Amino acid sequence: MDEGVCAVRSGVDVARHARMLARVHDALLSGDRLPADPRGMVARSWRRVRAQGVNPDLGDPPDLMGAEQVEARRAASPLQRVLPELRAALTSVAEDARHIMVITDADGVLLWREGSTAVRHRADRLGFTEGANWSEGVVGSNGIGTAIAEATPVQMFAAEHFVRSHHVWTCTACPVHDPRTGELLGVVDVSGPAETVHPTTVALVGTAVKLAEASLWRTHETRLEMLRNVAAPLLVDLRGPGLVADEHGWVAAVAGMPNVDRIAVPRPGHPIAIHGVGVCLPEPVPGGWLLRVASVAPIRLELDLAQRPPRAVVDGANRWVHPLSTRHAEVLVLLADAGAVGMDAGALSAALYGDREHLVTVRAEMSRLRRSLGGLLLARPYRIAPTVDVVLPDLGVLRTSTAPGIRRLCNPAATVAPERPTG
Repeated sequence: MDEGVCAVRSGVDVARHARMLARVHDALLSGDRLPADPRGMVARSWRRVRAQGVNPDLGDPPDLMGAEQVEARRAASPLQRVLPELRAALTSVAEDARHIMVITDADGVLLWREGSTAVRHRADRLGFTEGANWSEGVVGSNGIGTAIAEATPVQMFAAEHFVRSHHVWTCTACPVHDPRTGELLGVVDVSGPAETVHPTTVALVGTAVKLAEASLWRTHETRLEMLRNVAAPLLVDLRGPGLVADEHGWVAAVAGMPNVDRIAVPRPGHPIAIHGVGVCLPEPVPGGWLLRVASVAPIRLELDLAQRPPRAVVDGANRWVHPLSTRHAEVLVLLADAGAVGMDAGALSAALYGDREHLVTVRAEMSRLRRSLGGLLLARPYRIAPTVDVVLPDLGVLRTSTAPGIRRLCNPAATVAPERPTG
């Protein structure tokens, strides 16, 4: 159990600690000297929400999304598949401990809420209900929004919440990530009256999230195994190399070529460059795509940083263009400089953010980039495939410099402050 996450240690006088936090909160807002320092994640959150103009005396609850929008988000959420595991681990415990369990999407929008009826009625008065957005920029420091912003489990107690009407609450939240990619899927939160705070809730919620992520991985493996059964007869009859992949680009089976774990997301009529094979054309099959070689022409990847946004231009048997975010342009320049040695997630984190603490964010960004470029990028470590001819603009000293220098080149008008992680 991470003591840095827990808001109150075992044996602490909860009422006294709540009063001290209220004095710290009041001093912060009045500009007086703080009687004590807030925890690091709380201090960072307070700075963020004050910069975003959140009102600490926020009275009206946030506007709710309509029922149709909530249902659409539920249907699109991968967390819908793991609701039984989360309910089994948390709902009955929440009811017994005067808590509610809440599940949000990656934006902080509440999708499901279960638990104590009395606590749900209290939550209604705050707008802490399905369809509400509880990101930091909307309602200030809170378990859900701060877990998203910090990309880590968070326990928020009493006046650690920025908005005064939330001071009677305690919230313990943990982000849920896609086990394949590291991408943020949502947040699981257990909330209740402030006096019910307990450090063991951090471990309880964290364990439930680990079980949910393990279930998502098993679902992925099961779907790939089903696709392998479809792929076997197709690949036996194939002339030349080919592969079968699911709708997200994860490879189920290959024939006549080296193994690859992921390719760019297949789309009808769009060729895909695959390392060691060439350019392939996707054809739909039940549950995924069959890709067969269309050309063995050399593959050329050119980074065009003069465009807004920057873009990757891929030349093989065909030529196609992928728009890039500034962050993805930075990553490709760094990987091009790293050459065959490549960079692991820690090295990319240090180059992009100045520390090695943003591993989840880096893996999520690399997953998004590989959705577009697929087999041109290899993993473990991350690197550009050796058969790809990379063409960079004349970056001068920026070519082997820092991410801020690359960012300035991609967008000369931009401020070169480090970007915050996205999830």
